[in-house]
Amino acid sequence: MNQAAKIRQATFHLYTFTISKLISTFGSSVYTFGISLYVLSLTGSAASFAINLICSILPRSLIAPFAGYAADSYSKKKLVILSQVASVLAVAGLLTYSLAFGLSLVAIYITTALVSASSMFTGVTFTSSIANLIDPDRIQKAMGFNQSAMSIATIGGPVIGGMLFGFVSMNVFLAIQIAAYAVAVLLESTMNFKLFTNAELKDESEKQSMISSMKEGAAYLKTNRVIMVIVTTAVGLNFFFSALMIGLPFIAVQQLEIESVHFGIIEGTIAAGMLIASIYFAMRKEVEFPLLFSKRAILVMSFLLSAIALPLVLNFSYVLNVGYLIALMFVFGASNVCVNTPIGVMMQKDVDEKYRGRVFGILDSLCMAMMPVGYLLFGLLYDMVPAQFIVVGSSLCLIVMTLYMMRPSVIKEAYPELDKSVPSQPKFQ
Repeated sequence: MNQAAKIRQATFHLYTFTISKLISTFGSSVYTFGISLYVLSLTGSAASFAINLICSILPRSLIAPFAGYAADSYSKKKLVILSQVASVLAVAGLLTYSLAFGLSLVAIYITTALVSASSMFTGVTFTSSIANLIDPDRIQKAMGFNQSAMSIATIGGPVIGGMLFGFVSMNVFLAIQIAAYAVAVLLESTMNFKLFTNAELKDESEKQSMISSMKEGAAYLKTNRVIMVIVTTAVGLNFFFSALMIGLPFIAVQQLEIESVHFGIIEGTIAAGMLIASIYFAMRKEVEFPLLFSKRAILVMSFLLSAIALPLVLNFSYVLNVGYLIALMFVFGASNVCVNTPIGVMMQKDVDEKYRGRVFGILDSLCMAMMPVGYLLFGLLYDMVPAQFIVVGSSLCLIVMTLYMMRPSVIKEAYPELDKSVPSQPKFQ
């Protein structure tokens, strides 16, 4: 295939990938919200809701390394389609069970775990395939579109999920979910996952056992200092920003006594900020020094984390509290994309194609594992320590971690050209 034909197909991939990701992510968001409402209405128990959440998070953190191995070892296209079909079958199984016996908590928990596991295979394989689907010059655009799809799903998923839960039966709700996954499968079946693959890449994974292959991926990660720094920093980010995920509702609702409707708007502005920033990255030229760019964005997010404590120290009015948190969360959401998108593009280009699935699998596994640990720790801390001390302390820890992990020697290793005394180039710091 000549280069012009590849570019045309890559353009097709760019929009097909975005639509597919939007449908599947939106469908997952609607399912998660709707099924959570059903569990709460069925039991009235926060513990039952928490168990369903655990069934969603735990399989993802445990299965991610295996998903990475599979993405490097088998046909990416077949893996994406089969994992999406598995999601269809899981929800279809729940619908069949519901029609025959009625919904039960055990059936819901099992389905949530199965959908979570299959979506992890889809997500890791898709993420490791972006550089194979899209030409190098438009990877940032693809990452921007991907972030936009996730932001739209975050904003619209709960809205649509709530509407469907209120107006249709749970069986119709599940049928709509099945249809959404089926459409995503049809779109993904049209993609060429080898469009920009390395023709000289030798597939040695068939000669190795799964354990040996996963060890090889971990060894590759350890030998690549810059990528290892990115992975380690991402794990730290997920841990310390658990302080925000737990602290924001605690501070806003419990301590500032913000009404639930207004708090919903505050949370929604995070996704709105992400959406605006995603569109910006999809339109602008590629970031020249992504590691340095993301370092500065992390430091901005760190200061924003500590800024949540300001209404607890100063006596703001109710309106000012709501307005302040809306503005703060909007900038926080935009900053989050400023961290993820440039680093995502960098990893797509710098991680060897042979190891890409395993590296993204390890990254997802470690980040997902940090979420329940952070939720538990900070949940306990907020009951024992004043909230302002927790968010300020977490912010300071994150700043120190970022300055150390992305210290000048690491930036210099990633971008040797920054060490040259050229006025038009920024100096590394």
